[in-house]
Amino acid sequence: MYRCLFAVVVAWLLILPAQAQVARNFPPNALRGEIVVGNPPEITLNGKGARLAPAARIRGQSNMLEMSAALSGVRLLVHYTLDDEGLIKDVWILRPEELAKTPWPTTPLQAQTWEFDPIAQMWTRR
Repeated sequence: MYRCLFAVVVAWLLILPAQAQVARNFPPNALRGEIVVGNPPEITLNGKGARLAPAARIRGQSNMLEMSAALSGVRLLVHYTLDDEGLIKDVWILRPEELAKTPWPTTPLQAQTWEFDPIAQMWTRR
């Protein structure tokens, strides 16, 4: 009995670091910004008022979905995408190693003038 329990604990401990190493791929239209969730769907994006889209998805640092109400009042550094109406569609809360990959465009104009390497997940200025 104890051997089975020991085997389960060891397997679990081996799986945890592997899950933490999963690289996330961001779409080329993702921008970097800072959000503060207010009373959902209202948020502050880079210091200005904005709204989450009705089907917005917020992914945490472990890539699991987060509820916007649970993040109320927290300042988050994120990558985000916009829908056709200018609402925030997808949000990824960034991990420290993702923040270290710089530069990343913060405006659509920057994204148009920079080049994106989807394999390396890095932007370069032209």
